[in-house]
Amino acid sequence: MTVPVEKLVKAYVNIRTKRSELKAEFAEKDDQLDHCKEHNVDSVKTAAGLFYRTIKSRYWTNDWESMHSFIMEHNLPEFFEKRLNQTNVRQFLEENPDLMPAGLNVDSEYVISVRKK
Repeated sequence: MTVPVEKLVKAYVNIRTKRSELKAEFAEKDDQLDHCKEHNVDSVKTAAGLFYRTIKSRYWTNDWESMHSFIMEHNLPEFFEKRLNQTNVRQFLEENPDLMPAGLNVDSEYVISVRKK
């Protein structure tokens, strides 16, 4: 069975729109979190499913010089991530097509993006 591309795009846009609406609605109400706080529980099982709360922490710095000094002073290399800056590597390769860093792997794929009309 072949589904027309126009129908697929329309369905995708509708799903994305509804998801955004629901996300906004729950962001405003935050009923589940309020319920957990009021009843001092971390999870609630309902006939429709389970919801639970966890603590999500993110860490960052606005002062890289101080952070770098701290990391070096306390010998904490595990604070760093091993990853390449995608934009800078792509730009370097575009500007230097004859240079390929040893050990560099490249994985390219086509990506479909959908926008509302």
